[in-house]
Amino acid sequence: MGQRPQGFDYTISSDGAVRIRHHGKVATTLRGRRAADFLEDVDGEDDQLLMARVTGNYKHGNERVARNHPRNR
Repeated sequence: MGQRPQGFDYTISSDGAVRIRHHGKVATTLRGRRAADFLEDVDGEDDQLLMARVTGNYKHGNERVARNHPRNR
């Protein structure tokens, strides 16, 4: 399998929005129900993976290989 995601952190603003950063740059901002759901789930054991999935930054290295697989043609 690939490497585990790293470099993510998050902050909660005064209006309740959650800003997820990846290596210091804002990757996404969650508001409303999505922010509330994220904050419920973030107490889990693998916060980095959760933040990577929420931002869509979790596929690295195997996209080309998977695209060329006979099952995906």
